[in-house]
Amino acid sequence: MTDSTVPTRPLGATGMELSATGLGAWVMGGSDWEYAWGPQDDADSIATIHRAVESGVNWIDTAAAYGLGHSERVVGRAVAGLPENDRPYLFTKAGLVWDDPRQRHMPPRKLMTAASVRRELEDSLLRLGVDHIDLYQVHWPGDGRLLAFGDDPGSEPVDATPLEDYWQTMADLRQEGKVRAIGLSNHGVDDLHRAEKVAHVDAIQPPFSALARQSADEITWAAGHGTGVIVYQPMYSGLLTGAFDAARVTALPENDWRRGHPDFTARLDRNLLVVEALRRVAARHGVPVAAAAVAWTLAWPGVTGAIVGARRPAQIAGWFPAAGLTLTDADLDEVAAAIVTAGAGSGPSRP
Repeated sequence: MTDSTVPTRPLGATGMELSATGLGAWVMGGSDWEYAWGPQDDADSIATIHRAVESGVNWIDTAAAYGLGHSERVVGRAVAGLPENDRPYLFTKAGLVWDDPRQRHMPPRKLMTAASVRRELEDSLLRLGVDHIDLYQVHWPGDGRLLAFGDDPGSEPVDATPLEDYWQTMADLRQEGKVRAIGLSNHGVDDLHRAEKVAHVDAIQPPFSALARQSADEITWAAGHGTGVIVYQPMYSGLLTGAFDAARVTALPENDWRRGHPDFTARLDRNLLVVEALRRVAARHGVPVAAAAVAWTLAWPGVTGAIVGARRPAQIAGWFPAAGLTLTDADLDEVAAAIVTAGAGSGPSRP
């Protein structure tokens, strides 16, 4: 049975009350695709979802792109096995499409044409086994380019769709009742202003953590527009759990994208200065380091909840205490000082 004592926060004006932490299902997409986290057992994924719900987590965030639909299928199987009253809100995303689904290790294209979005929605509904999506989100701006991280701008645009057009499609889906709320992930403040002129932005999903604070302006925008905020990667893909060092990175599977990322290699030592500050904060509160890292994001005005991943049920205990943890000014000052000393990331160092 779900723990109903967990504190909740309103997701903007949607009427949905969310637990402060939600379960992210990226890793549940498995290993056979471009942005995998290494091998993942489906039985472990389903058991993890059930443990999260039992603990009081009342929302799951996934995407059609995760494992090219595999994550959604796993989430659908897990939720189908729960009593009706315990089923969590289901959030998913559209807009990352493989030109050739057989090329699973090629980057997807950021595609948001109306026909493509509607096709993706119907496929997601089928995989999740539901008749509507609680929050349907645009994964990335629909500029038609291949998804690329870092300094690579991606390919030449193909079927680029203006934001106003694809946001109108999303608003139409909300009006039709196929989705309860609509959101934008990885969109800047200028994008949010443009979208709001077309239809209300129910929620945003930016990356946000003590090591990646560049989305603070989007969070401030949302707070002023009645828009919910669910942040992703609050533990910075595991780096802020307190369990990483150079040896741990080297031991990651060959197909884990973190092995080659500068924040886990060239910049690892300075990033660990921030981890040590979070470790001291966690010790004062008697919680795991991961919980302190997640609570840091929840301390920012306007943040509704944080998406946190897990491979196995036991990992839920590492971050779930963040839902009820309030950091003090002294805690926030200590983490800010470490951020400044390390020169880690960009953006404001404290709320």
